[in-house]
Amino acid sequence: MKQGIDSFLRHLANEKNCSANTAAAYSNDLLQMADFLQSKGARDWPDVDHQLIMSYFIELKQRGYAMTTIARKTASARTLFKYLEKEGVVRNNLTDNIGTPRVKRSLPQPLAQNKVKELLKQPDKYPTPEAKRDKAMIELLCASGMQVCQITSLNVDDLNLQGEPIIVTSSRDRNTSVSRSNVPALKSYLDEVRPQLVHHRDEKALFLNRLGQRLTRQGFWQIVKAYAREAKLDNEVTLRSLRHSFMPVSQVAGT
Repeated sequence: MKQGIDSFLRHLANEKNCSANTAAAYSNDLLQMADFLQSKGARDWPDVDHQLIMSYFIELKQRGYAMTTIARKTASARTLFKYLEKEGVVRNNLTDNIGTPRVKRSLPQPLAQNKVKELLKQPDKYPTPEAKRDKAMIELLCASGMQVCQITSLNVDDLNLQGEPIIVTSSRDRNTSVSRSNVPALKSYLDEVRPQLVHHRDEKALFLNRLGQRLTRQGFWQIVKAYAREAKLDNEVTLRSLRHSFMPVSQVAGT
């Protein structure tokens, strides 16, 4: 069974460009499931039936796992069996008729505007290109409401700076309007800072790390956490709270 999981993880890494953290989460979920299935007598994936899969998820619930965790493990199993079916290892996806537990998502708690301003002051303490980049990124996150993965996947050509407001085209081909007054550091980053960070002329990524490569979501979060600690807001700042924090200001700026 482990061989099937290993093959699936290689597929994620090579063909889906899956991050190391995501692959590790899949691995933990799937190895736990495989251990359970083998303890019930299954030697390999073709030995597994729908009833056995159901018994695994019932076991998780009985052991008191949170619904969010069970939902994640269900999604991991569903993705694995879809792959195994495609590869001809199993005849059908045994998880097709297994529903994903409904998870109540708490409403985002926006950060108070005075705290957002305090967070945005932190990069100003450092006269480095990276600090100027950081301020531009955090401003864009707050002003646009975009997800961090959308921001880190932006290319320079995804920005239209020719008018007011600025138009940002995300990886999902969605246009987001951003008032210039809410992202004053962005143009300065593009004109003065990015040229200092870029190592290769053909690099398209908007936000770059010290190696001149596209900044990752994990890198973005580490940066935000560091500034949050300096602002003594580390217990309040999350990426989700930030992206919901500046929308009222954007609306005021546009009136």
